[in-house]
Amino acid sequence: MRVEPFPNAPAATVETDGERLLAVADYHAGIEAGLRYDGVELQSAADRRRERLLSLLDRTSADRLVVLGDLGHAIGSPFDDERDELAALFDAVDVPVTLVKGNHDGDLEGILDDLAPAVDVTPGHGTRIGDVGFVHGHTWPAPDVLNAEVVCMGHEHPVVRLEDEVGGARKERAWLRGSLVADPFAEHDGVTVETSADLVVFPAFNDRSGGTWVNVEGQDFLAPFLPAGMTDTEAFLLDGTRLGRYRRV
Repeated sequence: MRVEPFPNAPAATVETDGERLLAVADYHAGIEAGLRYDGVELQSAADRRRERLLSLLDRTSADRLVVLGDLGHAIGSPFDDERDELAALFDAVDVPVTLVKGNHDGDLEGILDDLAPAVDVTPGHGTRIGDVGFVHGHTWPAPDVLNAEVVCMGHEHPVVRLEDEVGGARKERAWLRGSLVADPFAEHDGVTVETSADLVVFPAFNDRSGGTWVNVEGQDFLAPFLPAGMTDTEAFLLDGTRLGRYRRV
């Protein structure tokens, strides 16, 4: 398996093109500043986020870090807290970094030119590293990405609602894994698209960023190509528990 979720963590190792990658999605640096702007006061968890990521890089012996979009939180110009968090993060990360541009990363490139000029920022339609495609998911993937063996995406922050026998409920972050369906992409691009790729939808790395309730009626996906672009999709908890078809959880 080229994409292997790391146990009890919203991250996966990816073996491709002779490299061992650590892939995460939706880091949302500086999220507390954004929440504070909306009237929600929370103590910053920037140090805890950074240490979790650094620990995963160390434990996986990764050659490269791939962020599947939304490295930052502010959709426009980053808050000072976000800049400070990113500066501390890139001072500590000692492997090459690829950022697949997400909808929250619009103004980050100029900031990263100063903080971390070695970061490779890809277009929003994604990129391929060997046989694995990477895309954030807020826009349609490039055809070359769809032709990979596995496509990894973020953006959705998938979560499931789990109920116990007495009616109690809790929210858990989840992985989604299924197969890509070519038709929606062919219709959108106006060309023949052939894909037999697996699709892996990553949980959000940031546990304060909300999510899409994938097993609750009335909830819609955020990506323009979901759910039509995937089939046979199952949900898995971070601890590896297989929940089965996500709509039946």
